[in-house]
Amino acid sequence: MVPVREPKTYSILLADDLTLVREGLAALCQAQPHYRVVAQCSEGAAALRWIEAEKPDIAVLDLNLPDLFTLEIVRKLREAKVTTRIVVLSTRKDRKTVVEALRAGVNAFLLKSGPAHHLLEAFEQILDGGIYVSPSLELEKMFSSGQKAAPDDPLEALSAREYQVFSLLVEGTRAKEIAARLDLSPKTVDTYRASLMRKLDIHDVAGLVKFAIQRDLTSIR
Repeated sequence: MVPVREPKTYSILLADDLTLVREGLAALCQAQPHYRVVAQCSEGAAALRWIEAEKPDIAVLDLNLPDLFTLEIVRKLREAKVTTRIVVLSTRKDRKTVVEALRAGVNAFLLKSGPAHHLLEAFEQILDGGIYVSPSLELEKMFSSGQKAAPDDPLEALSAREYQVFSLLVEGTRAKEIAARLDLSPKTVDTYRASLMRKLDIHDVAGLVKFAIQRDLTSIR
């Protein structure tokens, strides 16, 4: 038999650098009888500290939080065995981003362009022990053997760290800030940057940005 989830009020942390987005999410959550927003923050390091200390049932995090990169937050929480369910909100819809988020330990990946009810559906599914990905991303097709990214897709050759550095570079983030947000040394970031440029056969940041724009992987236009 499928276990019945215990009826209770579930605590939620919201982290997004846009106040209007946070307040909208809070209003949506608190309009439901079983969810209570217990904290809001705008930066990654604050979100990490709060989750580690209070261990809310659910944390809703923007993918590109300032201060500390969101997937680095997830990695640290999972290493510490924190069981808070993590919902990531993103404007990115490429396969590589979804794959890396799920590999990091994210429980739900939602597109910000989706309807509000997707967030509530995600809460229900992850609280029941499942994984939720925005329906428009067609998870089964994305991961079926016949629909995987082409083997010659250069993005697939990037490691998780290389892809994080790539993602921040194409958003205009400076190397020193990337190091801080990924909790790495600047020298290590330089090593990842050189490696990812070699794998992509692109040798300057302008070229990386152009590549990202062509694939709709950046907010820069």
